Amino acid sequence: MAASLEERNEGAVMLTEKTRETIDHWVAKFPADKKRSALIQALMAAQEQNGGWITAELTEAVADYLELPPVWAHEVVSFYSMFFTEPVGRHKVNICTNISCWLNGAGDIVEHAERKLGVGLGGTTEDGRITLVREEECLAGCCGAPMMVVDGHYHENLDTEKLDAILDGLE
Repeated sequence: MAASLEERNEGAVMLTEKTRETIDHWVAKFPADKKRSALIQALMAAQEQNGGWITAELTEAVADYLELPPVWAHEVVSFYSMFFTEPVGRHKVNICTNISCWLNGAGDIVEHAERKLGVGLGGTTEDGRITLVREEECLAGCCGAPMMVVDGHYHENLDTEKLDAILDGLE
C-alpha cells in the first residue's frame, strides 16, 4: 500500500509546498508506477528551492517524496552537470567547450571570462553574483558557436565584446 501524503511529507519536511506542487505536476505526467520518470524535474525543483544548489539532505527528501531509493536520486545528481552540490552564484554561466564551439573560439571566450570575473571554471565571484560553471559539454547550439547558457538562456555567436556586455548586465 502506498504511503499517505502525510507520511510522504514527513520524510520530505525540507521540501516547500511550492516544490512539492512542482513535483506532483511532473509525477502526474507519468503512469503511477513510473514516478522515477519525474526524478530529474523533482531534483531541479528542489535545487531551485535552495537557491541554485542541492544538498544531500534535499536529494534524499526528493527520493523519499517520490518513494524511491535515495541512491537513485544521488546517482542523478552526481551524473548530470546541471546539478550543483555546493553553493553557487545568483547567475550561472555555462560556456560550451565542445568541439564546434572550441573550433570557433570558445577557448578564448573561457579565458576572457576567467580574467574578467577573477575566477576559474567552477568558481564564484567574491560578491556571489556569478558562478562560471566548470567546463560544459555540448549545449546543442553548434550553429551559433561559440555559445553559452546564462541562467537557462542561450547566447550565441560570442566574441569578447558580446561576452562583456552579457556579464556586465547580470546584477
